[in-house]
Amino acid sequence: MTREEFDAVALSFPGAEAGSSYGQPAYKIDGKFFTRVRKDDDSAVLSCVDHDEREFLIEADPATFHFTAHYRDYPIVLARLAGLEPEQARGFLARQFRKVAKKAAVKAWEASRTGDSGA
Repeated sequence: MTREEFDAVALSFPGAEAGSSYGQPAYKIDGKFFTRVRKDDDSAVLSCVDHDEREFLIEADPATFHFTAHYRDYPIVLARLAGLEPEQARGFLARQFRKVAKKAAVKAWEASRTGDSGA
């Protein structure tokens, strides 16, 4: 996926806005860190990925998924944008959205998603 595609996915979540984290461009929701793309290696910082899942992702697709020593102790995986699919990004970001957004925003977002099925 391109940087523009990733930006569009990140900004598609309610309340998502461009901001900064440690002096680098990032996305926030309600002032809380949501995600960012590392300029060092054009990788998205994807939170809410436990260590077991991270190991699985890296083993299954090492060209896309990786981490650095800085992220070793955190539930984070890095994903090179070139190998990441928009739906994968959306899935990972949905987890982080549920974690950082206000409960009412999460509830409304989830209701809007289930309402799309016509049921």
